[in-house]
Amino acid sequence: MNSSSAATRAHDVLSRPVAVGKLTLPNRLAMAPMTRQFSPGGVPGADVAEYYARRAAGDVGLIITEGTYVDHASAGTSDRVPRFHGDDALAGWAAVAEAVHRAGGRIFPQLWHVGMARTAGAPPVPEAPRVGPSGIPLDDSEPGHAMTLEDVDDVIAAFASAAAAAEERGFDGIELHGAHGYLIDQFLWAHTNRRDDAYGGDLLSRTRFAAEIVAACRRAVSPEFPIVFRMSQWKSGDYQARLATTPQELEAVLTPLAEAGVDAFHCSTRRYWLPEFDGSDLNLAGWARKLTGKATISVGSVGLDNEFIKAFQGERAGVAGIDELLDRMERDEFDVIAIGRALLADPEWAAKVLTGRIDELRPFDTQAFTTLH
Repeated sequence: MNSSSAATRAHDVLSRPVAVGKLTLPNRLAMAPMTRQFSPGGVPGADVAEYYARRAAGDVGLIITEGTYVDHASAGTSDRVPRFHGDDALAGWAAVAEAVHRAGGRIFPQLWHVGMARTAGAPPVPEAPRVGPSGIPLDDSEPGHAMTLEDVDDVIAAFASAAAAAEERGFDGIELHGAHGYLIDQFLWAHTNRRDDAYGGDLLSRTRFAAEIVAACRRAVSPEFPIVFRMSQWKSGDYQARLATTPQELEAVLTPLAEAGVDAFHCSTRRYWLPEFDGSDLNLAGWARKLTGKATISVGSVGLDNEFIKAFQGERAGVAGIDELLDRMERDEFDVIAIGRALLADPEWAAKVLTGRIDELRPFDTQAFTTLH
């Protein structure tokens, strides 16, 4: 295929509008959520608005923000990560949403509770305990506090309050962070959930906490306001971890979430092209779409020649082709592809891909983590 034909193909495949619930996105490209710690005191400023608006102006169809802490004392582990509660932070977020909309984009905040990933004594609430379904850490750190039923109710209410605040401040939808070994995922994963009540045990019971968060958020917002659920098999520090070893087990996790009100699943993988289960080429997002009928977002090393973990080791990532991505999206394996590091390095990545300027794409280096761009 010559370069002109390849450019036309990329445009034709990626520029198609797509529905996420009742919301129509202008194309198939999203910005993946990436923690940056650029919000002192948890308040996003004008620089944060500029950062997201620049990507929206560069033809990203959906911006998913960095993780934002819900209103629970144990939710966070840094006072430079933005929160999604308090008049000051919410005013900052309203300005972010307005800036993205002026640039022609759509934006969802990612709502987050870190659970046992919290560092003991860390801000924003140093005295808050580390909490989880059973107080079991993902690593070899000290055990924390096993959540009581009152704790469970408080966290569910915090997510619902943040969802309502997102709609009130002009956002287009929300994403719930249920991946990577954070609190919601700690309930889903048998290793960290050893409870013997209704929130622990088999897969269905371990999914109850997540499903109740989804249902509470759905009640807190209007019916047309989209809810995306981010999930993963891998956990921070444990890349071999599995929630589901078969499609049937994955269906047991996803079905209650879909029934509770999830409009789309954002399936986090380290490499989007890898099959999730033996006997099929489908990746995790492909399986989620097949099993639930919901829209799905895929992610993982798009447009770069190494995976994200290399960035934390100081390694540069070169530009890679997207032919396999286009193959998968042409056959509607998944609906949207999220771009992470490539958009940090090059705010115009989407525009360049959609207009055939592949030769202008920039490589990624770790400086992209520490500069505004």
